[in-house]
Amino acid sequence: MSGSNRSIERSPQEAARLLRQRLEMGGGELYLDGMTREEALEQVSRAKGKGTRQRPTAAPTSTQAPTQAQSPAPGVGSSTGGAAKSSGALPAVLPDDYAGLREIALECTRCGLASGRTQVVFSDGPPTARLMVVGEAPGANEDASGVPFVGMAGQFLDLLLATVELSRKDSVYIANVLKCRPPGNRDPQPEEIEACSPFLLKQIDLVKPRALLAVGSFSARLLTGRDGTALGKLRGAVHTYHGVPLVVTYHPAALLRNRRWIRSFWDDLQLLRSVIDGDHA
Repeated sequence: MSGSNRSIERSPQEAARLLRQRLEMGGGELYLDGMTREEALEQVSRAKGKGTRQRPTAAPTSTQAPTQAQSPAPGVGSSTGGAAKSSGALPAVLPDDYAGLREIALECTRCGLASGRTQVVFSDGPPTARLMVVGEAPGANEDASGVPFVGMAGQFLDLLLATVELSRKDSVYIANVLKCRPPGNRDPQPEEIEACSPFLLKQIDLVKPRALLAVGSFSARLLTGRDGTALGKLRGAVHTYHGVPLVVTYHPAALLRNRRWIRSFWDDLQLLRSVIDGDHA
């Protein structure tokens, strides 16, 4: 999508509609420089419901049986689990109330990331959402704000979700595998995932979304149980996590680095929307 920030700001209700049209025609350029998170979300809110959504053809359902993700999460149902490798310990069973879970997460010191964080980044969006988006870890903007996906990648995610009429304001809940920022935005380490993933898995249990969207390799591998599998090989099929349909796609930050993947992300969103609408057999 060609254009300027000025044109986007003059017509915020058009942003998602224009992006949708551009993607349907095979393009995907979008410029977000200078746009705040609030402006991006306002565009999403005002653009929601505009235009006609393109229906996808059915994609295959994954027959791969999850292994890691279907097993009890480290630290859940046990007072040990992964805690021996970390500086804190989880309760033997995490609470079944959302506020209690969040309170424990905000005080967590189970891994070394706790010492360098500004804030725990627990979630964004309503805990009654139809869709749960699972990312990898907070970045600098998220660490400063305590909210996931608030930087450029988050703004892009909001607009892409709006093309299929979804928004974190009313229908999307967002959380990460890790709740604390890794130094220098490096990849999550196995012991960090082991220590922190019980919070995410309990969030899924409490939110009970209609569908899951895993963005990025680490969330995709955790929820599919296919450790070491390339992200590209997990795309294009509907997996399941504990009975919840799961679609895998690229992380929005990767789209900003490699624009060729925007079309693939769009295709994954069409598959996701068909799952949410009950059109996918």
